[in-house]
Amino acid sequence: MDLPVMPPVKPMLAKSVAKIPPGMQYEAKWDGFRAIVFRDGDEVELGSRTGKPLTRYFPEVAAALRERLPQRCVMDGEIVVAREGHLDFDALTERIHPADSRVRTLAERTPASFVAFDVLALGDESLLDVPLTDRRELLIRALEGVTPPVHVAPATTDIEVARGWFEQYEGAGLDGVIAKPLNLRYRQDERVMFKIKHERTADVVVAGYRLHKSGPVVGSLLLGLYDDGGRLQHVGVSAAFPMKRRAELIEELEPLRMDDVSGHPWAAWADEAAHGSARLPGAPSRWSGRKDLSWVPLRPERVAEVAYDHMENGQRFRHTARFRRWRPDRTPPSCTYEQLEEPVRYDLAEILGGP
Repeated sequence: MDLPVMPPVKPMLAKSVAKIPPGMQYEAKWDGFRAIVFRDGDEVELGSRTGKPLTRYFPEVAAALRERLPQRCVMDGEIVVAREGHLDFDALTERIHPADSRVRTLAERTPASFVAFDVLALGDESLLDVPLTDRRELLIRALEGVTPPVHVAPATTDIEVARGWFEQYEGAGLDGVIAKPLNLRYRQDERVMFKIKHERTADVVVAGYRLHKSGPVVGSLLLGLYDDGGRLQHVGVSAAFPMKRRAELIEELEPLRMDDVSGHPWAAWADEAAHGSARLPGAPSRWSGRKDLSWVPLRPERVAEVAYDHMENGQRFRHTARFRRWRPDRTPPSCTYEQLEEPVRYDLAEILGGP
């Protein structure tokens, strides 16, 4: 492979802001795996956000890119999996598997797509120093008439259209809007774009915690919600605390600490089979590796208000929830899924076109 922009490339990043800023190019924020695609003839490589290759996990994507991209190019985009007109991040994460036979099976069962939203090189020319508006024109021209599973991400400079996307696209599994300055050059690993995400609050049961890697202070709070059957389901964690606050939380939660997990709603967390019928902390995964997933059980009697942006398949917080305050006025049984706002469904095909 011999391209004007060579791997590894660290993608350009975005910082969070509260409102959609005016006077920019706007795109949907895709909920997938960020990928930089390098194609030189028959050679195709998919680089992850960390620079590690993703190619072997998505052979069907690599084959489609080999057929549909210009002979020599570098593009920035997102690998996604769609099911029933909705992005499915859980299905996407399952694609990262060490066994080649399993990778091939999943490529047929849950095929992925590539959504291109930037171009970094074409032919022998690097486009890293070309303004965004010009790169966008080159991207559209390079992928004119492209067919699924390769797509060009919709973009607009109309802020009212972007506001409409912000409200509608969440129903298809997207989690916000990205705003990019029109004259922006491609700046690797710098937060020079802007992301606007939904923020909602929920009252959750604090049912345990994990210790911080630095010592005997709280690393993260384990959060739960009750389902229709009255079972406390693990829905995520809250982890962003100053070190002083982490130490205070140990003392605050000590009266709720359980010496024996057997009486806890998540007592079966160490049993891998139990994770098939309930959401429990410590689920084994390829992402956790050898990470210590042990946790300290608490009597599920304390309620906290947390902020979150997105629910994955309506079951868990997609990202780390942000602690807001304790809610002594709420009872744990009142912390159910019913309080959560459900986005209006929106068909992904309406965004990308085609099946």
